[in-house]
Amino acid sequence: MNLREICFLCRGYRVSLATAACLGALWISCGSRKEVQPPPAPPQAAAIPGQTVPPEPPAAGSDSPYQALAEIESEYAALLEQLAGGELVEKEAFDAVGERLQRAAQQCAATEGCDPGRFLEATFRLLGQQNEALAGQVARFETITEQQESLDSAELPREPGTSPFVAAMPELGNAVSLLRGTDLRDIIGLNGPVKAALDDWLTWMRPMLMESFENYQYLRSKIAPVYEEAGLPEALLFAMIATETGGRVHSFSHAGAAGLLQFMPQTGRRYGLQTVDGFDMRLDPVAATRANVAYLNDQFEALSNGLENVLAAYNGGEYRMGRLHRQNGRASFWDPQIFYRLPQETREYVPRILAAAWLFLHPEDYNLEFPGLSNETAELVLRRDASLGELTICLAQAESHNGWFRTLRNLNPRLTPGERVKAGETIEIPRLLLPFYQENCLDGELVQTAAELHEANYPYGELDVYTVRPGDTLGRIASRYQCVSTRELADMNEIRAPRYLIRVGQQLRIPGCP
Repeated sequence: MNLREICFLCRGYRVSLATAACLGALWISCGSRKEVQPPPAPPQAAAIPGQTVPPEPPAAGSDSPYQALAEIESEYAALLEQLAGGELVEKEAFDAVGERLQRAAQQCAATEGCDPGRFLEATFRLLGQQNEALAGQVARFETITEQQESLDSAELPREPGTSPFVAAMPELGNAVSLLRGTDLRDIIGLNGPVKAALDDWLTWMRPMLMESFENYQYLRSKIAPVYEEAGLPEALLFAMIATETGGRVHSFSHAGAAGLLQFMPQTGRRYGLQTVDGFDMRLDPVAATRANVAYLNDQFEALSNGLENVLAAYNGGEYRMGRLHRQNGRASFWDPQIFYRLPQETREYVPRILAAAWLFLHPEDYNLEFPGLSNETAELVLRRDASLGELTICLAQAESHNGWFRTLRNLNPRLTPGERVKAGETIEIPRLLLPFYQENCLDGELVQTAAELHEANYPYGELDVYTVRPGDTLGRIASRYQCVSTRELADMNEIRAPRYLIRVGQQLRIPGCP
């Protein structure tokens, strides 16, 4: 895009708020007849699955207009995150960022090889994000106002233990009281989409359903009481876990969601799931379940017409669902004006959860038999150094068709598979494994084999130390070495997929190869 094309867009597009500053800077540049040459071919992009990395700026350094743009976008995202989280953000904060954006755009226009189109695209993108955040704030304000007016008009009684949103929203009383029970028959309608989801769970998804149930059972004593205390049915908890992750605590999506109940980073932070001492609390099943309850409660307050709408917000976005909900007279999820304006993933997600909850409550209606498990857990004091991987090998099947790797990981979310736990330290395991540990994991040929296989995970010999520099990505670092992939480098340094985030100054272990 050259300046003449940008000028045409400037004249035909109206914007407001802080992002107008960038357009103003580009407008100033329209008086020049100078055509900016396209930037040179971009270097190798960062090896991050599912992401496209923009080309490198024409000149490196903190004074580069592209570098300034990246810093401005980061600061702008932080302001929007505060706004989305319900915090008050002063207009002056956005104005200050807008002024910096204007200066960076002017600098780009005066820099050989700099593409002003990048700044225009960033302007439109930031404006869209700001408008969405502001719409969310308006929706939140409208909801709070409606509830306050209702509470001011009458003293609403509520039973002990009833969630506050039940009392605040009388129209939800019947539905929520049923949710607090054990039978969702009057809430889950067996319509076409739910029947199709039942067919999926009972046919090609049946192995996933069984695995989800087994994984859930060993976490049940920790997380089911959280739902019970909130007055939500256990069937819903199981159904969400089965649909989201199959009961795998260390699940990561390509979009960046993580944990048993798949919280995005920003949403997780809103509900208390920060990184603590290097551990992502989204991977803590109890903390994630509490956050899930809080999120559902917030959406029950905002979306007063049924469980399906709340589930749609969980998957398809609360702002999108709130907007559709208000625009269509608080219609139900199944209303065509809502159903067909949601992504295909959400249209399948909601009936799939309803169907899994139905099967959890009524397996006998479908000749479905969930496995009977002795799911009591116990603390094990290790008598010799061992990783979770080594324990999985020496425990073998031990009354499980799939082995115990996933269960051990779920019960000990802060441990990585290759991390050796010292003798005398404690881990959590299913109680039924205690005799198998005593018999198979203290000595013998299988124990030695497990140790050899554990060491074989690190075939690189002596390792060097590399300090991350500005502009580095894990993919670029790996490409400089011919003997290691991005994934292997991430595993060696316990860097989580799929984003492979690293920071300047971080020290990485690197294979001692050319």
